[in-house]
Amino acid sequence: MTKRTIRVASLATAAALSLAAALPAAAQSRELVNVSYDPTRELYRAYGEIFAAQWRDEHGETLNITNSHGGSGAQVNAVLDGLPADLVTFPLAGDVLAIERGGLIEPGWEAEFPEGSSPYTSTIVFVVRAGNPHGIEDWDDLIQDGVQVITPNPKTSGGARWNYLAAWAYELERTGGDAQAAQDFVAELYRHVPVLDSGARGSTNTFVQNGVGDVFISWENEAFLILNELGEGQYEIVVPSISILAEIKVAIVDVNADSKGTRDIAQAYLEGLYTPEAQQLIAANYYRPRYPEFANAEDVARFPEVRLITIDDVFGGWVEAQATHFDDGGIFDQIYSPF
Repeated sequence: MTKRTIRVASLATAAALSLAAALPAAAQSRELVNVSYDPTRELYRAYGEIFAAQWRDEHGETLNITNSHGGSGAQVNAVLDGLPADLVTFPLAGDVLAIERGGLIEPGWEAEFPEGSSPYTSTIVFVVRAGNPHGIEDWDDLIQDGVQVITPNPKTSGGARWNYLAAWAYELERTGGDAQAAQDFVAELYRHVPVLDSGARGSTNTFVQNGVGDVFISWENEAFLILNELGEGQYEIVVPSISILAEIKVAIVDVNADSKGTRDIAQAYLEGLYTPEAQQLIAANYYRPRYPEFANAEDVARFPEVRLITIDDVFGGWVEAQATHFDDGGIFDQIYSPF
């Protein structure tokens, strides 16, 4: 066991004993705040209900679980500004690292839970309108004359950063590693974007409810939600020749959990995401489970084969990618101007 693991266990035990002594068993009730990203509302609402019921059965304690959703960049700022998150479930490591730099999460968080603290993954696909009238098949089709592309703002949305990097990686590979060509391609892509919503769910609403755009660069899970629950028969999913492995990251917000006495709940909540029941729920909500053997076969079967690059292999990890592309004055600021 690492020193961090030992410390976590000790704090969890101390917190549990302290609360047990302070409150009668029947009166115990605590709040857990999960700060997450935009498209996870349905997943964490369902998981929270299951977890709270199990916790009540096992510990005789009522939990009030609050989920906060939005563009992950904005959510990071909210936590740093005082939103009392006990844990975060974010779409990319860079979001958690920003909170670590703010002093609320201790280093070593990626080793605290299995699979690099990533209980599920997703990737990036395209959603087009029925019949695919523009014949969109791959990334280069997005910059055809007359094509409007919907994608969120990478300054505020983690999903949008995956979109941007997947497009960059496509052109980088197509041109044999020409970084200037990749920059020019992505700059042209954003000239086809009529509006930048702050988060992925906002872009879904723009594309589906408002009818804006010809193609939506989308989380895979959000694409399935659109097809199966928001507009059956009205849309199609197009899988590009290359996409990116989006590893969702989870972490306890150490300072908050310790001060609130909720570390034991936060630990159990995040550990529970790796259980068979939760992995089945994850797949049912259109995310790729880390352990597909736990999920229903029909849910796993819908995920198409796609060649996935990784942030580490192509961009040197999230620290480097964030600084190069998305920090103030980075490449995105250089190539994008609203019009």
